[in-house]
Amino acid sequence: MSERTTLADKPLIGPVEAPQLHVMTYNIRRRVAHVNPWSHDYWGRRAPLVRRLLASEHPTILGVQEALPDQLPAILEGLGGHYSSIGRGRNADGGGEQCPIVYDADRLQLLEWDQDALSNTPDTPGSNDWGNLIPRIVVTARFRDRDTRKELTAVNTHLDHMSRKSRQLSAEAIRSLVARTEGAVVVMGDFNTGAASQPYEALTNGEVLADAWDAAQDRLTELWGTFPHYRAPKQGRKRIDWLMVNEGVTVVEMGINTTRYDGAWPSDHTPVQAIITIN
Repeated sequence: MSERTTLADKPLIGPVEAPQLHVMTYNIRRRVAHVNPWSHDYWGRRAPLVRRLLASEHPTILGVQEALPDQLPAILEGLGGHYSSIGRGRNADGGGEQCPIVYDADRLQLLEWDQDALSNTPDTPGSNDWGNLIPRIVVTARFRDRDTRKELTAVNTHLDHMSRKSRQLSAEAIRSLVARTEGAVVVMGDFNTGAASQPYEALTNGEVLADAWDAAQDRLTELWGTFPHYRAPKQGRKRIDWLMVNEGVTVVEMGINTTRYDGAWPSDHTPVQAIITIN
């Protein structure tokens, strides 16, 4: 298998039909102010590529990280009018960067959702007392598949990029959340640390969660690092964007999407995608 660079919109997975669900986690890279239009980071250059990639893949559930409110239209335009989004900004007033869960509302019925701060006071928006300088959040949504009538809980997060303590305590909080959740669960996120790390161990110890990459029946790509930072993808680099599942989920296929358009990346991260079924 080789890394993918394409001019054609050939999806890694693309739309799926019941009982399968296509799940994707994707850090789209926040819009950065005062960036030159010729920069790889320039949102005006990347937004059409994000739309194009999502229009090709059409995941059933998409966990997004680093989304500012004015970036959400590009996501929804790429996916189409039958998609909906849940989640608020991470700040105390509900503004700022988000970790939305975007889903195909034709396929999935939203039963309930919640957003917690990753802190000692999860019900207090904007709280951050685990060593992180900026608030970190986790968004949880419970869905019912309109076709199979089975239920799935989706969890989306973005752990801190600086504080090891924050990442560790956040991972433990998410593991606890999953442990007390009934039924099938998938966890999506940018964890800002590699698979050989304490937060990874905190999530996977005790058989509460499994790495979808390890659990997959089939892998569609090489094990690429998920933060190429607009450079050529490489094997052996840190895989910091993860999909994890509990025992209620079977991972049919798994891949790390390195698609570029005329050599240009939609984001500095790669999407991580899987086909799953609910047991």
